[in-house]
Amino acid sequence: MTGRAKKAAGNRKRPGVSRSSGENKTPVRRAHSMDYSIVFLVVFLVGFGLVMIYSTSSYKGALYYGDGAYWLKRQAIFALGGLVVMGFLARSDYHFWNKKKWFLGAYYLVTVGLLSVTLIFAALSHGSKRWIQIGPIRFQPSEVAKVSLIVMLAIYISKHVKELRQTKGVIKAFAIFCPILLLVGVENLSTCVILTLITLVMLFVATPKFRPFLYLGAVGVGGFILLVWREGYRMARIATWLNPEDSENGMQTMQGLYAIGSGGLFGKGLGQSMQKMGFLPEPHNDMIFSIVCEELGLFGAIGVIILYFILLWRFLRIALNAADLYGSMIAIGAIAHVGFQVFVNIGVVTNTIPNTGVPLPFISYGGTSVAFLLVEMGLVLSVSRYTRLGSSAGGISGKTRTSDSR
Repeated sequence: MTGRAKKAAGNRKRPGVSRSSGENKTPVRRAHSMDYSIVFLVVFLVGFGLVMIYSTSSYKGALYYGDGAYWLKRQAIFALGGLVVMGFLARSDYHFWNKKKWFLGAYYLVTVGLLSVTLIFAALSHGSKRWIQIGPIRFQPSEVAKVSLIVMLAIYISKHVKELRQTKGVIKAFAIFCPILLLVGVENLSTCVILTLITLVMLFVATPKFRPFLYLGAVGVGGFILLVWREGYRMARIATWLNPEDSENGMQTMQGLYAIGSGGLFGKGLGQSMQKMGFLPEPHNDMIFSIVCEELGLFGAIGVIILYFILLWRFLRIALNAADLYGSMIAIGAIAHVGFQVFVNIGVVTNTIPNTGVPLPFISYGGTSVAFLLVEMGLVLSVSRYTRLGSSAGGISGKTRTSDSR
């Protein structure tokens, strides 16, 4: 036997080598390094957010607390903790979170329990019951619900993908998660809208059906109108949105627009904002993008938006190449979460949509928001470490959607 023949015979005996390209029908996960472009983008956005929080809050911090870095220090603690957890999750196997059959029920009960406790026992802050106080730590369960919902939907879709090929299966899936949406919607309509959009996007990607989304859309619009009519202040916000200059509640919107307009093309310079000097209420929170425009100008604002687009594009690449449907759905949920939240925040700041409290991801002040966003990024990075091999793998690939290989 010649050397070439021996080599060919040896290859045929190896268990991992197939004799033809079409023979390997089983999805295979290949572990490799994570997507470091996402790590860079996330760390940069968090760092940029800390800089902007100090810039926008130093005046009020020094005035009211005698410490210009008051809000910066609080945000930095949550950001550092979130980055540590992100690194841990990125190095872990994301399949751990759906390994047991009872995990889905446990996540569901914990999420509903936290939201219920918030409605019953939470202290009133800024006119709403959104925060739970445990000793010195205060956190917002609705931010926890965003990450929890993405994981739960990813697990449910991967285990019930055949049911989702039918209209009743899609409606059933939406109905299962409706209690979470309603609990959030009672006190926090803007977060309820974000959660509803995340749910609809993930279900839409997982099913070839289009008709059930017409029904769900009608139900969603009806529920939105009901929640708006239920509270008078929500109707007042719509009136303010239509005529901010003539409304007594339009000061925040008008001052935000003044900040955007005064920035021009290149801005006044970092730290040189005038609107943060008591004119714009709480500029380090949801209206921070207006100060970005004032200090860094149109070019700075466009630069931030481009970074978000690149981040979402990387998420999409991960979803398309994930090892299975479960991983793909986690990445799709992250796209919906970050994408819609950026759109809503910038829409509010520019008065494109009515005023509502949605933070700008990674940049606005909010410890719970940035911490759980980083937890979500850790899950996405974990998904990025496993790539599908073979055309029949379980990720989203063109026309086929298959169930979780596990």
